[in-house]
Amino acid sequence: MPISCIEFHAIRASGPGGQHVNKTSSAVHLQLDITALPMPQTYRERIMKHRDRRISQSGIITIKSQNHRTQIRNRVEAIARLKALLLEAVTIPEPRRATRPSYGAVQKRLKKKTERSQIKKNRGRVKDFD
Repeated sequence: MPISCIEFHAIRASGPGGQHVNKTSSAVHLQLDITALPMPQTYRERIMKHRDRRISQSGIITIKSQNHRTQIRNRVEAIARLKALLLEAVTIPEPRRATRPSYGAVQKRLKKKTERSQIKKNRGRVKDFD
């Protein structure tokens, strides 16, 4: 992916930090238009279908990074998060194979249930046998 497709906007970070935060624009907004990326259409469709709040309906990915004190480190972190997001969106999850619990596991579970049932049954009112 060419870096020229990515737009960076320096903004002031929110949250604590005093004068430094109020005076410097160290936070970074990264924006990437998915439709402008030189990639196969199937990947683009997978990214658009990926359920993530950072991907808009129009196909623009927006990532805000403000964890570090310098703009450069925030840019590097934003790019790393973008890579992780794209990788997660493009990979196809392995289908789940249905399995059954073993016979021994079923017997163990049923035994625990009957033991618990007996404990609860013994909590009731005690009858007088006189």
